[in-house]
Amino acid sequence: MVKKAIFLILILVAGLISCSDDQQLLKRNNIDPFTSDLDSIRQRGRLIAVTDINSTNYFVYKGEPMGFHYELLKAFTDHLGVDLELIAEDHLENALDLLKSCNADILAIGLTVNSARKTEILFSDPIIQTRQVLVQRKPFYWRSITSDALNRLLIRNQLDLAGKTIFVQENSSHYERLMSLSAEIGENIEIVEVAWKAEELIRNVANGEIDYAVCDENVARVNSTYYTEIDVGTPVSFPQNIAWGLRKESSQTLLNELNSWISSYKKSRSFALVYAKYFRNSRSNNIVKNDYYSLNTGKISRWDDLIKSASNDIGWDWRLLASLIYQESRFKPDVQSRAGAYGLMQVMPLTAKKLGINIKASPVSNIKAGTMYIDWLQSVYEPLIADEKERMKFVLASYNAGPGHILDAMKLAEKNGKDPHIWDENVEVWMLKKSDPVYYNDIVVKSGYFRGTESVNFVAEVLERYEHYKNLIPEDWSQRLTMNSGNNF
Repeated sequence: MVKKAIFLILILVAGLISCSDDQQLLKRNNIDPFTSDLDSIRQRGRLIAVTDINSTNYFVYKGEPMGFHYELLKAFTDHLGVDLELIAEDHLENALDLLKSCNADILAIGLTVNSARKTEILFSDPIIQTRQVLVQRKPFYWRSITSDALNRLLIRNQLDLAGKTIFVQENSSHYERLMSLSAEIGENIEIVEVAWKAEELIRNVANGEIDYAVCDENVARVNSTYYTEIDVGTPVSFPQNIAWGLRKESSQTLLNELNSWISSYKKSRSFALVYAKYFRNSRSNNIVKNDYYSLNTGKISRWDDLIKSASNDIGWDWRLLASLIYQESRFKPDVQSRAGAYGLMQVMPLTAKKLGINIKASPVSNIKAGTMYIDWLQSVYEPLIADEKERMKFVLASYNAGPGHILDAMKLAEKNGKDPHIWDENVEVWMLKKSDPVYYNDIVVKSGYFRGTESVNFVAEVLERYEHYKNLIPEDWSQRLTMNSGNNF
């Protein structure tokens, strides 16, 4: 009986944990395996979500992370009071594996709800609805004919798909829909599954590489604003729900919270504005054609070449330096703060004087001054903090506040039993306390009062944006293959 009881307990625990020992988030974050998904997310302080890189869901424009699912995820994590950790994954099977192996909490990649997928994952309430549409090319003289004449030349009746070759994204719901449609009309439709994303399918129709494709209407209509030669007016399905996906095991509390939030948020003006921004925006064409729409060009700003060169001098990833510069100046070369900091890197005049550089001479000189200061800060912390990633946080904080205040916070942390070599939840805590006279008057403090909130936020925001840049922009653009995608699956 004892052995049987132990066996049943082991089965119960395995069912509750559900994920492999070496990959589970619970173990990685030292969280009780009996804790619900929602509670474990709150304990670790972040929601881990998977989304895909495309022109509507997740991209960078003029240095700023954007996207429909990205903004919704940010709104949901704000509601939960946790941070967002985003994993970019364009392949559905890989995304599902991340979810099932407990390396992610939510799949936010525009999943079409169907019965087959319901056997694998839990679906949230619908985020939006869309239809599947045929993407076809208008005749080259379409501008010179009437709408009625154009409609007679295009496929408008689904029966006319008989015998046609139609391309769809592999592992998408579009293949299943066309198979059903073929059976419904009693004629063969040649369906070709390819590894292309929706935007690539649409582009290849527009360029004449293929004649027909099927994509989701919301994505197809956005793309039709900059491929005016395509037509997306023929539906091939009824309206379908697009939702987020969760693990089947141990996700009920998270699902309930998510559905409650979706119900409330979809009634809000914020949701209406976000939806219109990505699916009804007349500026979509200008965004996609802009040099700083990173999915097409890999560019963050007009200063990328200068940033890449300067980052080599200090041993930084250029995308990290770009994130810092965006934080300081939004890439504006002539901006000046009330305190007198100037230019792309907001270098203080006294710092520039010590470095012997005219920070107003040119963007080149301003970046040179900023990176020389960073190099000096690195020399300050190299003897103190062995871990390179951890040291980076202290350098960033010092770039914002000056090293004196950070060294004070390190001393306060050590005096009060915290690790002075760890930023998160250690030195940052004492940085925030430097505005309290109890602490800034402490004998170990040399630089006095400081309002540390800005510096703590500075570190967090620069590093968060850097993670987005790493997700969306290859370190070397020549390595990029097919990041410019866009689809619901």
